[in-house]
Amino acid sequence: MARAGSLRHKITFDKRADVDDGYGNTQAGWVEQFTVRGEVRPKLGGETVTAARLQAQNTVTISVRQSDKTRLIREDWRARDLPEGVEYAIKSIVDPDDGGAWLELLCQTGAAA
Repeated sequence: MARAGSLRHKITFDKRADVDDGYGNTQAGWVEQFTVRGEVRPKLGGETVTAARLQAQNTVTISVRQSDKTRLIREDWRARDLPEGVEYAIKSIVDPDDGGAWLELLCQTGAAA
């Protein structure tokens, strides 16, 4: 479980949305929602075969404090660790204390978001 002193990462959450390309057209893109402090804990890495190519995947657990903002996070969003410049696909969201102070997000790099 995360503690306040372990929230060393700035985590930004983005949501997919249609974005105007400036020419009257829309295209799918990411829209930044908010940034919070969080803890990133690595899990075991792995590999997957996608389109006959081996692709590395790193799995992490990101812990953030529950708030009105963080309770909006969904599995189709992505998380970005700003200082590290890493993008994560959110795979699952768990409230480990069932209404407690934290949310834990199971996330992967190298995964299609």
